[in-house]
Amino acid sequence: MSDHCAVLLLACALVTLTGILIAAAAGYLARRDHASYPAALTRAAVAFTATLTLAAALVTTLTSLVRR
Repeated sequence: MSDHCAVLLLACALVTLTGILIAAAAGYLARRDHASYPAALTRAAVAFTATLTLAAALVTTLTSLVRR
């Protein structure tokens, strides 16, 4: 495995872990706000998806800037 591949795998793991932590925090805060379990799960899923979308947008932007 090359160093580039290892860095990519570590970056993917870091982004996924960050998304999971943000989703857990969003679900916890939703429950603290007296939301139902389905509503809290929905908020957590939206937070996870938004985190991954933001990370993908940043990677795409950085990739396009580096290739120029």
